[in-house]
Amino acid sequence: MQQSTTLTPNSSFTFTVLGKPATQGSKTYKGRGVMVDSCKRLKGWRQLVSKKAKSLRPSGWYARLNAPICVSVVFVFARANDQYINNTPGPDRLKPDAPQHCTKRIGDVDKLSRAILDSLSEGVVYNDDAQVIDLIAHKRYANDREQPCAIITVTALP
Repeated sequence: MQQSTTLTPNSSFTFTVLGKPATQGSKTYKGRGVMVDSCKRLKGWRQLVSKKAKSLRPSGWYARLNAPICVSVVFVFARANDQYINNTPGPDRLKPDAPQHCTKRIGDVDKLSRAILDSLSEGVVYNDDAQVIDLIAHKRYANDREQPCAIITVTALP
């Protein structure tokens, strides 16, 4: 999958972050008042998202750091091997009864979104995630030509 960024007249750009999306929100109690994120991949995932957004952010975006923001995210996940004939992924090897929609326990869409929104805050794409006034989030399985990723579109309103 090609990495890209585009800027449209309505101050929008789209970028792709490769890797299995991580969730943010569930905590594990470690004792003595210490709570840690349950997802061990969260820190690395958030760093990937921030780094990609910064590197592909259009020039002049700093003027939009305080604007109202719309975010659209598509989370793409690999299918489990048990959804394929003989547990071997490949074209035309998907079992007839394999689920069409990504509803397995791979992450709640709200917790997946929370990780993205926090990754883009603090001056990466906007100053505070409270600026996000519209959020569209979707999760799906990867097709034969894709790998796990998040496809993120950010739009700054006037």
